[in-house]
Amino acid sequence: MPRSVNAVASRQKRKKILKKTKGYFGRRKNVWTVAKNAYEKGQVYAYRDRKTKKRNFRSLWIIRINSGIREYGMSYSVFMGKLAKNNIVINRKVLADLAMNNPEAFKAIVEKVK
Repeated sequence: MPRSVNAVASRQKRKKILKKTKGYFGRRKNVWTVAKNAYEKGQVYAYRDRKTKKRNFRSLWIIRINSGIREYGMSYSVFMGKLAKNNIVINRKVLADLAMNNPEAFKAIVEKVK
């Protein structure tokens, strides 16, 4: 009795990965084993960097707030401490956006805190 290999499913599985690696450079896009390894490694990086992205953005927001608050003679840590003490609940993303794009509103918050 001949061996059954289910070639249809195997081919579909390979085509699915090769389709996902379409824009890759060199053999990563068309050689099955290389493409499979590249795709799997890419998924690992994507998972890891979804976490890293959150850290990077928080860091960026802190830098922007600090830069904006220095104009008023205050440091970031002092400003955030005073915000908490005055029960002003506003997140860093919004504060950074105000510091960059709406300096009048940011100044109003600083005056309220001082």
